[in-house]
Amino acid sequence: MARRGTEFFPDLGAQCDDVGCNQLDFLPFECDGCGGFFCAAHRTYLDHGCAKAADQGRTVVVCPECGGAIERTAPGQNEREILDEHVRSRRCDPARKRKPTCPARRCKEVLMFCNTTQCKGCGLKVCLKHRFPADHDCTAAATARRAGGGQCGRGAQKKESGRRPLAVSIRSFKIC
Repeated sequence: MARRGTEFFPDLGAQCDDVGCNQLDFLPFECDGCGGFFCAAHRTYLDHGCAKAADQGRTVVVCPECGGAIERTAPGQNEREILDEHVRSRRCDPARKRKPTCPARRCKEVLMFCNTTQCKGCGLKVCLKHRFPADHDCTAAATARRAGGGQCGRGAQKKESGRRPLAVSIRSFKIC
């Protein structure tokens, strides 16, 4: 009796190796413990009663100083011994655990690649909520406001006697 596939497609899928199931599954899961093929309902070690489930477990110890994960090499290894060995190996860097936060007042947002921007005025790296100079107390924008008589730090334009000011690209356009 063929255990794999169907009559027309013998290489497609397998029947579940669970004793009571024997369901034909076209995308079976192969157990890395016992090597059997199982359907979605019996794919975990507990669901199909795998005898080698205890041998497949990998455990790690998390370092409280740097947040690094250290894998246990021996099953009966003490957690304290693993952490001491980790510190002695000089791989433990407590500065790696502390993530930079937004320097704006009362903001605790952790700065990552996707939510960080750099202010063009003062050069500070801030979160997206505080990207505008007024939101993070930008020193460059504050000096520009004082110098400009309370105007915006971007160089506000005055209206010319009833005419609207032209855009920068149009003003600099020359016809030869």
